[in-house]
Amino acid sequence: MTELSGKVALVTGASRGIGYGVAEALVARGDRVCITGRNEDALKEAVEKLGSDRVIGVAGKAHDLAHQSEAVGRTMEAFGRLDFLVNNAGTNPVFGPIADLDLDVARKVFETNVISALGFAQKTWHAWQKDNGGAIVNIASIAGLAPSPFIGAYGVSKAAMINLTQQLAHEFAPKVRVNAIAPAVVKTKFAQALYEGREAEAAASYPLGRLGVPSDIGGAAAFLTSEQSDWVTGQTLVVDGGIFLNAGVG
Repeated sequence: MTELSGKVALVTGASRGIGYGVAEALVARGDRVCITGRNEDALKEAVEKLGSDRVIGVAGKAHDLAHQSEAVGRTMEAFGRLDFLVNNAGTNPVFGPIADLDLDVARKVFETNVISALGFAQKTWHAWQKDNGGAIVNIASIAGLAPSPFIGAYGVSKAAMINLTQQLAHEFAPKVRVNAIAPAVVKTKFAQALYEGREAEAAASYPLGRLGVPSDIGGAAAFLTSEQSDWVTGQTLVVDGGIFLNAGVG
């Protein structure tokens, strides 16, 4: 196995999909990792696959303050430090025009996608990073950079997360670097409705000819939590297979 790096990360929403891909990349370079997720069974399975000697799991809902405290506290207890936070937990429970959006649903989207990220950042800052430094990576979306028809609440929440990244980067400097990743469509259960049954058609619109996979985002997160990115903060790294290159094509 890869030699331990001495670093520790907390990755939210990591029992599968992008979060799992991020955790996998960090474990592969030698980090010890705490992963969170709502489904305890899926979380246990992910821990076993990643390696229970280096990974722990804490089940719960990302927006639950008690869960946030438990995840940070158990990470500190198990590993004695918390260098990196990757805010990946998110939800998108509605598809349709924003004009008809149930405002209670909008509140749920913001609570999970934005407020929970702030909560985890606050708790990680006070538990370790304030005195010892580190890095935070927020998983945003290209939906936060342009209009996102029929997933408007999700897009607005991701725009808020991008601005939250800048706010935290400014406030937490110089001790902690804070950056975001804005993926396009990545092949996960979360995004399945966007490509299921028409993957070839969906991929054809990407200049690089394919949809993303979790390891694409894992690699970006590994970079943004590495020494190679020590002079990068407050930025949003777009990882989109070139899809934005089509923006000017009529």
